[in-house]
Amino acid sequence: MNVITKFAEGFMNLFQTGADTFISWVTGIVPVVLMLLVLMNTLIMMLGEERVNKIAHASSKNIFTRYLILPFVATFMLGNPMSFTLGRFLPEYYKPSFYAVVGQACHTSNGLFPHINPGELFIYLGVAQGITALGLNQMDLAIRYLLVGLVMNFIGGVVTDYTTKFVCKQQGITLSKEAKLVG
Repeated sequence: MNVITKFAEGFMNLFQTGADTFISWVTGIVPVVLMLLVLMNTLIMMLGEERVNKIAHASSKNIFTRYLILPFVATFMLGNPMSFTLGRFLPEYYKPSFYAVVGQACHTSNGLFPHINPGELFIYLGVAQGITALGLNQMDLAIRYLLVGLVMNFIGGVVTDYTTKFVCKQQGITLSKEAKLVG
């Protein structure tokens, strides 16, 4: 009987932990994401969707702006998960690659800019603690992490472009490489 009771208590604790996590999201990350969404949509309305589309259109034409500059700016300015929303302005063909790059950039920029992905900061800090214990400079690690991340994220975007091309050909579909400009 003791085993059944312990199992039932553990089972209910699992759900209590899930509920506690959910409540922390409702009072923590959800309002932040909501406010960032409001800010981004306000900026888009103030600048005009046509201008934002033109910027995205211009950045989508160049592989370096598409997979180096735009994802870095998106993650730096908006953080995770809001940075993904800038992909809505890109042509359909480049969206999978943009999302792949941004998803990786949210981690590789975290050492220098912890506001980008605070939920995952513990991973970087764990590595940084080991570096510090070795007597090495933590800032050197952060800069290297960012620079290697930029290169690897760029490569990830290019590889995802090839994957997208392969899947489109395999499925017999065509995705637009042109941004749809308003007006």
